[in-house]
Amino acid sequence: MSASEQLRADFEELAARVGKAAHARGALVATAESLTSGQVAVHLGAAPDAGDWFAGGVVAYTVEAKQRALGVPPGPVISEQCATAMAEGAAQRLGADCAVGVTGVGGPDEQEGEPVGTVFIAVHTPEGTTCEQHHFDGDAEEILDATTRRALELLGQGITDVGTKAQ
Repeated sequence: MSASEQLRADFEELAARVGKAAHARGALVATAESLTSGQVAVHLGAAPDAGDWFAGGVVAYTVEAKQRALGVPPGPVISEQCATAMAEGAAQRLGADCAVGVTGVGGPDEQEGEPVGTVFIAVHTPEGTTCEQHHFDGDAEEILDATTRRALELLGQGITDVGTKAQ
C-alpha cells in the first residue's frame, strides 16, 4: 500500500470512529475550518451513515469570514481564542452537539508572528471546549495532513469522553 493510500485509509478509519461515537451518543457533529479548507469535513461526510450524525461544516479562511460566519472576536486568528470560537460558533450555528475548529499556519511564511506549522485545534462538546496547540513539521501538504489527522483524533476522543468524566 502506498503512503497516500495508507493516509486515506487512516483518515477513513478515524472518520468512522467519529461517526460510531456520535451515533452511540446521539450527537450531531460539525466542523469549522480555516487552515484545512474543509478536509476534515470531507472525511466526515464520506464516513458511514454521515447523514445521521454530521450536520456539516464551515470553511472560513479570511479574518472577516471567521468573524461573520462563526462569531470569532477581534484579535489574532492563529490562536486558541480563535479556534475555540470557531468550534463553538460551528456548533451553535449548525445546531450540533460537538464540533471541531481548526486554524493555523500552513506556509510558506509565518503569520501573525507564528511560525509555519503552528496549529490550534479546538473541540467543543456539551461538557465544554478544549484546545490544543501543535507545531507540525514539513511542507504545506504534510502540515495539512497532520492537522487533519489530529483534528479527527481529537474530535473522536471528545465525543467518546462525553458523559464519562467523573463529576
